[in-house]
Amino acid sequence: MLELAAASHDDGVRELSVLSARLAYALMCMTLTWGVLVSTGWFDRLTGRHALRGTHQVFATLTLAFAFVHGVSFTLLDQARSVADLIIPFRGVLRDTFGVLAFEGMLTAAIAVGLKRWTSYWRWLWLHRLAYPAFVLGVLHAFFQALAKGTLSTVYLGGLTLLVPALTVILLRLVPAKTLEAAGLAEDGP
Repeated sequence: MLELAAASHDDGVRELSVLSARLAYALMCMTLTWGVLVSTGWFDRLTGRHALRGTHQVFATLTLAFAFVHGVSFTLLDQARSVADLIIPFRGVLRDTFGVLAFEGMLTAAIAVGLKRWTSYWRWLWLHRLAYPAFVLGVLHAFFQALAKGTLSTVYLGGLTLLVPALTVILLRLVPAKTLEAAGLAEDGP
């Protein structure tokens, strides 16, 4: 009877971890996509820059919250991971290191927003752009974790559905404005 209770506890914690990980992934993709739309001004006319920036901040906060719950849930298992495993990269397997570095990169980008007032714009921008490599590390973490757990065939469609728009806006962000204008994807600025 005692084994059954322990197993159900761990199963519940694992389900919490999986659900929070999937929500963090979805929100991470949405945060990045929305952030590019805010920074480029492509949707400014739709709702206004202030509303778009606020939505981006909400997505980012929720991403960090669900990623935090995902990591902390591993400390609640019967064979718990240590807090050091969650905050120090390269203590475990590489796929876990990707997750730790992704969370720390996103957290740094979020903290940079609070430091914007006390630092130069370019330094702030450099710190905030750490979200891009953190995004890549988060995608790698999700991919290799699903591969290792044998759930890749179950989650790949949802993962790709969220990943493609994020990658598309990143690529469009990197294309020179003149090229986008020539293709009819952007208008001349004022």
